[in-house]
Amino acid sequence: MRKPDLAAYIADKADLPTSQANDVLSAILDQITMSLSRKESVTLIGFGTFEVRHRNARTGKNPQTGAPIEIAASNTVGFKAGKALKESVNKA
Repeated sequence: MRKPDLAAYIADKADLPTSQANDVLSAILDQITMSLSRKESVTLIGFGTFEVRHRNARTGKNPQTGAPIEIAASNTVGFKAGKALKESVNKA
């Protein structure tokens, strides 16, 4: 599923015009992005938690030459699924 598909589903479920549902979805995603950029976690009860995780600098290997390279430290986004999401995915 892509963002337009999700916006169309929201529009249908909430009885909204598709453009308005797209605006709502964009606002939600913008707020999640802004919170993560401030290093705040975002918890959606039953769905999961988005959080910023730090990756330390490390030595890697160039796959073409095999030469060692230094990989800089960085931040990445992690997601931990909530109980309801885990149960839904694992239904038999």
